[in-house]
Amino acid sequence: MTIRLVLDCDPGTDDAFAIMLAALHPATELVAVSTVNGNVALHHTTENALRVLDHIGARVPVFAGADRPIARPDLPIARNVPNADNPKFQVAELALPPSRSAVQAIPAVRMLIDTFLDPANADVVLVAIGPLTNVALALEQEPRLAERISRLVLMGGAHVGGNVTATAEFNLWADPEAARAVFAAGLREIVVLPLDATHSAPLTLADCDSFAALGTPAGDAAAMFLRHRITHDQTPDSLKSEPSAPVHDPLCVAYLIRPDLVTSAGAFPVTVETTGEHTLGELVVDTRPWSRDPVTATVAFTASVQVFREVLLEAFGHDLRTEKPLS
Repeated sequence: MTIRLVLDCDPGTDDAFAIMLAALHPATELVAVSTVNGNVALHHTTENALRVLDHIGARVPVFAGADRPIARPDLPIARNVPNADNPKFQVAELALPPSRSAVQAIPAVRMLIDTFLDPANADVVLVAIGPLTNVALALEQEPRLAERISRLVLMGGAHVGGNVTATAEFNLWADPEAARAVFAAGLREIVVLPLDATHSAPLTLADCDSFAALGTPAGDAAAMFLRHRITHDQTPDSLKSEPSAPVHDPLCVAYLIRPDLVTSAGAFPVTVETTGEHTLGELVVDTRPWSRDPVTATVAFTASVQVFREVLLEAFGHDLRTEKPLS
């Protein structure tokens, strides 16, 4: 059966991978894209989402969402501070032609509410690969969504370590109050792909060559984005067998297509720290067997890079310019 999904994102080169994967893979139908303040400001994330879809020729509506966190005027610290030692990694605008398509007039939160309240969308999966602001706002305005969203698959957090602080991953750190609210909302099923899983399946320069060899718009873009990520990745070379970099966000979409992508995982009580001086935004995964707290999410710890490659190549080999739509 076709996997129908809504993608909530903050592009971002790895978000671009996820958009292309969801729009092009034969097993998926990308119903809508919503954007949120995150990797870059909202007007850039929205423009970047439009650029990616226009580049691959996919007609998917894009809805602009929250331009700030739910309880804070902006990110916990200014966006440029965490990137001060690597400012070229997170570009404001993706290196693709300016968008031709227009953003939808309906706000993203309204789209999420309308989409998931519609009984015709009972099978639609919500994939959130940016800060969880839009999702939290939608659940706050319409609590019935907790029962209507069939599954939430998100990229965020880390069981061990972080990337924006010693303990926190960017998506959850950027709006920790929203993340905490989402985990506490009582959703039917939450699956978390944290840094532990994404770092276990890095892509390499050989993958750049494989994507470029496809000769498609998606393959060309993927090769370009991956080379950029590898060039600016700050993981010490001593920890790598060859030049590589994690591409976090598309793992969520790849998992929907190939659940065997995840090679180890567990179901646990999960929350997010919102007040700690050194732990703000930390994903707290309670792995104690004797914990009395209710299980709130399945957390992946490792992933198969081979399965990841296979799924990406299957999708990026499609060229919508030459493929005839089904009648």
